[in-house]
Amino acid sequence: MMNFTLRRGLGIAVLIASTVAVIFWRPATAYASGWFLFALMIALTVFNARKKLPFLPLLSSEAWLQFHIYAGLFSAAVFLVHIGWRMPHGWFQGVLAALYVLVMLSGIVGLVWSRTFPKRLTTRGGEVLYERIPAIRRALQQQAEALALPPAAEARSVILVDFYAENLAGFFEGTRNFWRHLLESRAPLNELLARTDNLSRYLNDGERSTMDQIAALVRQKDGLDYQYALQATLKGWLFVHIPLTYSLLLVSIVHIVLVYAFSGGAP
Repeated sequence: MMNFTLRRGLGIAVLIASTVAVIFWRPATAYASGWFLFALMIALTVFNARKKLPFLPLLSSEAWLQFHIYAGLFSAAVFLVHIGWRMPHGWFQGVLAALYVLVMLSGIVGLVWSRTFPKRLTTRGGEVLYERIPAIRRALQQQAEALALPPAAEARSVILVDFYAENLAGFFEGTRNFWRHLLESRAPLNELLARTDNLSRYLNDGERSTMDQIAALVRQKDGLDYQYALQATLKGWLFVHIPLTYSLLLVSIVHIVLVYAFSGGAP
């Protein structure tokens, strides 16, 4: 079995050769390049159906993914050849071209995210099951409140109560710093930890120990928000790329019908 580096090298080589061939081949008619492009789009759409039917003996998911990536990139060359390397005329052709560009761009963005996000998650303690994130968040909130806001019958530190209410209550209530996590910024976490460190100067030994435990929970909560931001982005991306793909197919079918209707069926 070929290793990943060899498979990627072979895939890139085939992609380059195919791109050069289609550019210099220049199908004799726009009909030929159009049908070729439409066939590619159908093949690319089948990848989504293959993911929903993993039990079918139709190559591995990894093989389908590699085909999807390289065929998608190759389709850009066929698309440019089909439109004659110029902006389409007319609003309908413009909409069709815009849909193709959006599908291509969203696919490239998704490829980059799917390659980089798992590595980023690994550096922050490994991936947490997405469905368990809300429950873990609530558990962290309860632990933090138990430390900072003990029952009235127990000894309470007014300083810790006030600090929690002003600085940490909102932080533990829900997901925070979504966009900062996507940008790999730890500034919000560092700011919160700096506040806890500054307050520790004015605490006694018992309060300082409690604050250290709260600071540890802050780090865990920030890591959980990081997990949520990256995983939610990957899941949300599918709700953009897939509807755009099916919209492109539908508009392409209308385009084909109109072309043959107005050409009288002539090639």
